[in-house]
Amino acid sequence: MSYATLPDLVLEPLVRNALMEDLGSYGDVTTRAVIPADTTYRATLNAREDAHVSGMQIAALAFRLVDPSLSIKTIIADGQTCRKGDTLMEISGSAASILSGERVALNFAGRLTGIATKTAGFVARAKGTKARITCTRKTTPGLRIVEKLAVLHGGGFNHRYSLSDAILIKDNHIAAAGGVQSVLEATKAHASHMMAVEIEVDTLDQLAEVLNVGGASVVLLDNMDNAMLREAVQMVDGRMATEASGNVTLDRIAEIAQTGVDYISSGALTHSARTVDLGLDF
Repeated sequence: MSYATLPDLVLEPLVRNALMEDLGSYGDVTTRAVIPADTTYRATLNAREDAHVSGMQIAALAFRLVDPSLSIKTIIADGQTCRKGDTLMEISGSAASILSGERVALNFAGRLTGIATKTAGFVARAKGTKARITCTRKTTPGLRIVEKLAVLHGGGFNHRYSLSDAILIKDNHIAAAGGVQSVLEATKAHASHMMAVEIEVDTLDQLAEVLNVGGASVVLLDNMDNAMLREAVQMVDGRMATEASGNVTLDRIAEIAQTGVDYISSGALTHSARTVDLGLDF
């Protein structure tokens, strides 16, 4: 599957800041000292393990920001799979420029490929059901946009990007506002008709109250076992979307998906993904 890319303009500030962090105030002193300025080379970005690829657009942008004259060819695009030993990208031109952009490009690509690979593993376990795998806001500060992009590359879906995207009433909101009925009635009174509303419940009694009061389009079924999830789906009976969350592990995905929920959200997709081993070889 091919994926639409974000405009480089959106990603550029993030990548530029990472390059400035790495280059420091005086640039790559090692490369300047040992590589003649007119040296050219061809490098390849290679996979050192099987993976689901993400971060190629960002890696290419990192090299271009260092040196727009570099020639960059993406071999395996974001959203595609790779095998150990595959070449993902070819970069040719100034050797000094390639070396100066190498670490930032690899840091992004390895991290995001790890997220895409983990997401693809979750998605595979839900295959054959209607359940969609979604991420959460448990992302690395400053990297949310690219980490959520990596979830898409892995075949998952995005939850809200920020607190301003949708109303998500959680247990602490319910406790502070005085109960399920209070928060839902307040939402009906003040929320825009364009704003989606989701409410978290921990028990079937709370779910029954949500169904009775109305006003939500999605219910988050938090930390429920499989039997409770099945009963909750039956209670909802299509009146709103259902989302399972909490204690979602790879081993549980298939069982959760079989309960009939519409969505399964997991913070582990972004906060616990292992960086995939990628390397730049001259």
